[in-house]
Amino acid sequence: MSAQPETTIYDELLRCREWIEAAFEYSGGTHDFIHVCEGVVSGHMQLWPNENACAVTEIIVYPKKKVLHVFLAGGKMSEILDMLPSAKEFARREGCAGMSIAGRQGWERVLKKHGFDFMHKTLGAEI
Repeated sequence: MSAQPETTIYDELLRCREWIEAAFEYSGGTHDFIHVCEGVVSGHMQLWPNENACAVTEIIVYPKKKVLHVFLAGGKMSEILDMLPSAKEFARREGCAGMSIAGRQGWERVLKKHGFDFMHKTLGAEI
């Protein structure tokens, strides 16, 4: 009996690529797939892969608060939501006092029952 090869972070990034790239539609054109790969591999960002979904987070340190920010998420909604408890635990271990998420307006309704409240709306314009 042979052991299964270990899945690397690179394998997971490639497997999740479609979901990551689909989420770029709502990110304001700030990143490409290669930027996310570099961020995850360097440890600046964290990849949360699930069987049919993934999320990408980054820790943001503000002058008064440290926050785990969900930067991108895509795939099956129920599987994204399944990752919340482990993401919250990770955030606590890293000294974060909260979490935030950027995304389309529909996230507000879905995340309300998971303890997320509307904070502000961000508008953007190309110049």
